[in-house]
Amino acid sequence: MTSSASTPIGQKRRKILITNIGAELYGSDRVVLETVATLSETGDSVVVTLPEAGPLTALIEERGGRPVIVPTAILRKSALRPGGFARLVKNAITGMWPAVSLIRRERPDVIIVNTIVSPLWLVAARLTRTPVVTHVHEAETAGSALIRRGLTLPQLLADKLIVNSEFSRDVLATSWRSLARRSVVVYNAVAGPPDVTEPRANLSGPIRLLYVGRLSPRKGPDVAIDAVSVLAERGIDAELDLVGAVFSGYEWFERDLREQVMAHGLGDRVRFHGFSNDIWPFVERSDICIVPSTADEGFGNTAIEAALAGRPLIVSAAGGLLEATASLRTSIGVPRCSPRSIADAVETMRNHWEEYASHATADAAKTAERYSSARYARGILKVITSVAGSPRS
Repeated sequence: MTSSASTPIGQKRRKILITNIGAELYGSDRVVLETVATLSETGDSVVVTLPEAGPLTALIEERGGRPVIVPTAILRKSALRPGGFARLVKNAITGMWPAVSLIRRERPDVIIVNTIVSPLWLVAARLTRTPVVTHVHEAETAGSALIRRGLTLPQLLADKLIVNSEFSRDVLATSWRSLARRSVVVYNAVAGPPDVTEPRANLSGPIRLLYVGRLSPRKGPDVAIDAVSVLAERGIDAELDLVGAVFSGYEWFERDLREQVMAHGLGDRVRFHGFSNDIWPFVERSDICIVPSTADEGFGNTAIEAALAGRPLIVSAAGGLLEATASLRTSIGVPRCSPRSIADAVETMRNHWEEYASHATADAAKTAERYSSARYARGILKVITSVAGSPRS
């Protein structure tokens, strides 16, 4: 989608600078695309910083934004250790000048920092006296209270925060109550498939399970593999497709997953597809989608995508995942890190398949309304206007 809106005569277009930490097409990246489209449609001029070129680059341009490559320092938990903190400071020092230079050149009316792990831009915004909003996608409850407070401390520099769920706002409040007071919940807009295909009427042959997302320990693809093994032990024929890739530096985790598959004797039942720009052919072929996160999730885009496609799903009881899927009749929540609970849920769906399949299409329509682009746009524009003001005459 490209911008079709025009700014009324006599009004000056607002300029919005959005900063993003990646150039791929995972959850928070897709949310950036919705934000770019929303702002471009209202006539705003939108610049998006990326650390490198990638699949996201062309899609930003299609939606009316202008991508710019700018390096940035990323705040990880490891940064709170002596060695990690030294690296963070070094990266922040080398990245500050390009950030400040870009802000001074573009002179944005507001900066939107996408995710909490990019505090460099909050500091740069304050140095240039530019209003700044953080779009929070994280809801981390693991680790000590001190670490959580350290990770969210830079957010005290933000004028407002957009959070993707009530759960995410509650998590912020456990670290800094003032952040919760400045936070506004705007549920993600999630795009569905071009067409919704009904689930298979009968589960003849293997049950087709699908995992979509990063191959990372916190997302739990290893738990999904173990669930397939449990089902095989019970004499239930199931297969699993894994659609996603690892972060750079986590190649060891994919090797571990492949070894896990071979150790369980699941070489003919588990398939690795890598990253795909188009997940819908995989979803259409699937019977049940699994979101087996081992850590708290702020929202759960992949769960909503499954619902939009009319597929029953099994999700970890991990914070925002339950909030996002609470109204769905075709979703089962299970304890985290429990392959047997996932296997139990698969059995429940198999034994009551006609009921789950019949409700899936109705769930898709309800989900499309709740997480529509129009609803997201109203929420985003309200926050941005409260900080940057309306387009100036």
